[in-house]
Amino acid sequence: MSAAPELVRLSGGTFRMGSDEHYPEEAPTHLVRVGDFSIGATAVTNAQFARFVRATGYVTVAERPLDPAEFPDAPAENLVPGSMVFTPTDGPVDLRHLSQWWTWTPGASWRAPYGPGSSVKRLPDHPVVQVCHEDARAYADWAGLDLPTEAEWEYAARGGLEGAAYTWGDEKRPGGRIMANTWDGPDFPWRHTKESGYLRTAPVGRFPANGFGLFDMAGNVWEWTDDWWTSRHPDDATSACCAPLDPRGGDLEGSLDRHQPQFRTGRKVIKGGSHLCADSYCLRYRPAARRPQMVDTGMSHVGFRCVRRAVSEAG
Repeated sequence: MSAAPELVRLSGGTFRMGSDEHYPEEAPTHLVRVGDFSIGATAVTNAQFARFVRATGYVTVAERPLDPAEFPDAPAENLVPGSMVFTPTDGPVDLRHLSQWWTWTPGASWRAPYGPGSSVKRLPDHPVVQVCHEDARAYADWAGLDLPTEAEWEYAARGGLEGAAYTWGDEKRPGGRIMANTWDGPDFPWRHTKESGYLRTAPVGRFPANGFGLFDMAGNVWEWTDDWWTSRHPDDATSACCAPLDPRGGDLEGSLDRHQPQFRTGRKVIKGGSHLCADSYCLRYRPAARRPQMVDTGMSHVGFRCVRRAVSEAG
């Protein structure tokens, strides 16, 4: 496997971004134009990220001790390297409280994605996780690539299917076929039927590609984009000729969580859903789906893929 994923060249075009039929942050649908670009056929894998680390000596955010000045009220034992890990519960829980299945885990990092005792040595072809936005950016810079905008990512995920609910069409399981690595069964976050064969991440490319030949644009891991979070999309252009070209969403200040003003950390858009997306809780393994993610926080279900824009390819 090469140091960076194979890139698939896409001709740009106009498409209808977002959804008016699912979660409010996906609305309103609006016309957007994107230029030509290439995008990774898969998310960046553990093996590919390991080559980057060996070549550069890079230390991810999750591997760095926390600065006591930034967390003055935190106990000393919490100021150690670590990250957030999904922990299944013993039974049904109130789904309004994510803290019941997400655990701050000292020692968790891209090398040990589920904490001490775990390892990626036997997962070379799984998507790298526990990488925050800074880590994804560092890898992209090293590889001579970039992180996708939200519009580029969604255009690629749709695979040429205008307005389809999923990356493969409108039917959840066409012909009964499982199309993505998501949570199997209705009992999130405690009982998993393992129909897909995976409880956590799957090797990249194990599920069908979309119409553009891109794998895992739904499920497996959420993926970083380079756009600041906004709580809704902009209104639609008055006509197709006025659709914005290669738009960038939001700004740092607008991305902050107004419900938690004590946290002044910006949030970027992540796309695609993950292996933890359950229809009963998080029907977000769709191209229009979007969530905010604090830029300094890696998690065991968040990875990334890279792009190269036509201007860069010509330069």
